[in-house]
Amino acid sequence: MTTTRKHTALPKARTLIEALPWLTRHHGKTVVIKFGGNAMVDEELKRAFAQDVVFLRHAGLRPVVVHGGGPQISAHLDLLGLPSEFKGGLRVTTPEAMNVVRMVLAGQVQRELVGLLNEHGPLAVGMTGEDAHLMTATKHYADIDGERVDIGRVGEITDIDPGAVQALLDDGRIPVISSIARSSDEEDVQSGASGASGVFNVNADTAAAALAAALGAETLMVLTDVEGLYEDWPHSDEVISRLTAGQLEKLLPDLASGMVPKMQGCLYAVRNGVHTARVIDGRVQHSILLEIFTDEGIGTMVVPDAETEGES
Repeated sequence: MTTTRKHTALPKARTLIEALPWLTRHHGKTVVIKFGGNAMVDEELKRAFAQDVVFLRHAGLRPVVVHGGGPQISAHLDLLGLPSEFKGGLRVTTPEAMNVVRMVLAGQVQRELVGLLNEHGPLAVGMTGEDAHLMTATKHYADIDGERVDIGRVGEITDIDPGAVQALLDDGRIPVISSIARSSDEEDVQSGASGASGVFNVNADTAAAALAAALGAETLMVLTDVEGLYEDWPHSDEVISRLTAGQLEKLLPDLASGMVPKMQGCLYAVRNGVHTARVIDGRVQHSILLEIFTDEGIGTMVVPDAETEGES
């Protein structure tokens, strides 16, 4: 009598089969991923993130990474004896601080991430929002108790030209983009401003959402340091798995300040042609793959108001 051998690898095969419909659905689609939070400073999470992005690329998707670098910027400002001040949840960015922002984002955070991705092959190419006029911005003022407050070289995106990013995607590359934009302000243009006075520091959540819309991306994914959008925080840790743009808009005024730019970005994306926007826990290794390629998914998914049936 023969017996069927129990193969220890069988669960792996089941996992791959579960991923099949999602691989088919997302093949050839652009995914914009905002990289930040714990995933940006923890060495193991950084490597897992890079593996996930490369996996997406080899699975037939077209990933684009947009990053900020708040912790690294603060650390470098401290090193130089420059103040780290925040107003209305945004970093006050003096010209001196802007030089540091530019150096840290493009010269440190981006280079490290490009290096991690390129351990798996010649895939990643770094650029900033300044390059090829990818992102153009005008000065943003903070609103504090109804008062308009000057917070320096902080920008609000006014235009996206995604041509250079599209060209990289068409060439099979993974664009890695620092959230710095060139200035469109008249006084900067007229003075021929260069250096810190010709650029703006822009919120990476906002930049990722604007780029996802401009690229006609299938999905915007925002990595955070929480499990997703909580139903009734701090009274409950129940995560909302899915909601429409209209439902999200009603929740925005009551959200914790740290979640506001992320959820505003998700709202903007799905109202401007992006099929889904997802907030996922960047503290979980391989959270990107869990979200895209499993039936359950993790985190919170936002869909346009017209959507009635969900998908992972």
